[in-house]
Amino acid sequence: MISAIPDTVPDFIDVGEGQSARRIAVRSRRGQGPGLVWLGGFKSDMQGGKALALDAWAREHGRAMVRFDYSGHGESGGNFADGTIGSWLEDSVAVFERFCEGPQVLIGSSMGGWMALLLAREIRKRAGKASLAGLVLIAPAPDFTEELMWKNFSPAVKKEIETKGVWMRPSDYGDGSPYPITRNLIEEGRNHLVLGSAIDLGCPVRILQGAQDPDVPWQHAFALTHRLPADDVVLTMIQDGDHRLSRPQDIARILAAVAEIG
Repeated sequence: MISAIPDTVPDFIDVGEGQSARRIAVRSRRGQGPGLVWLGGFKSDMQGGKALALDAWAREHGRAMVRFDYSGHGESGGNFADGTIGSWLEDSVAVFERFCEGPQVLIGSSMGGWMALLLAREIRKRAGKASLAGLVLIAPAPDFTEELMWKNFSPAVKKEIETKGVWMRPSDYGDGSPYPITRNLIEEGRNHLVLGSAIDLGCPVRILQGAQDPDVPWQHAFALTHRLPADDVVLTMIQDGDHRLSRPQDIARILAAVAEIG
């Protein structure tokens, strides 16, 4: 296992204007390409085990890497409850355009998988200094606000969100504290759904999914593969894998997928 090294002080960039302005914390590593871009999950940050393992791998192999915290996450400014898929995508685009050059591999975990798909679509629209080399998606959760949250909420929870504007969801992660699911998160998320049509990315895609994932069922990963072109898309099902996929053997599979793309 590659050992991580102590972090340097993060850079900060300003994203948004007026009341929506926030400071985004970024850690970047210079190196060769293709560079790696880490896109974390909902309520996660860039100091998690997978992000640190990828950063250590990048250091060992002389590869460039960028990781950051969405607004309301980790070391970044802003309130978590104010965040939406759109605002976190805005954070991702700003970081990518500021810190990335040349071909990049987007590595997205859980919500970060959705973010990687959305960011890839934005990259293809723009003529910037960085391009898309491929995607590695770990327990990807595209459309989760609708497919995995709203459609599975009880009538009582839906009513609370609709009338109060927020529901405090119990959590098995982090410190176990409940966290807010806002009406704005659900409603704004509908502007970014991707599973209703084909997703043409024009690059290799590697998906790693745990069959024992209680948060993002393996059927969700299958639904995503059906929306991707058949060429150069590989889905790896890890039979005893959970949602985190942070065990040493899971990390090794993630690193192998990144190395395979380039």
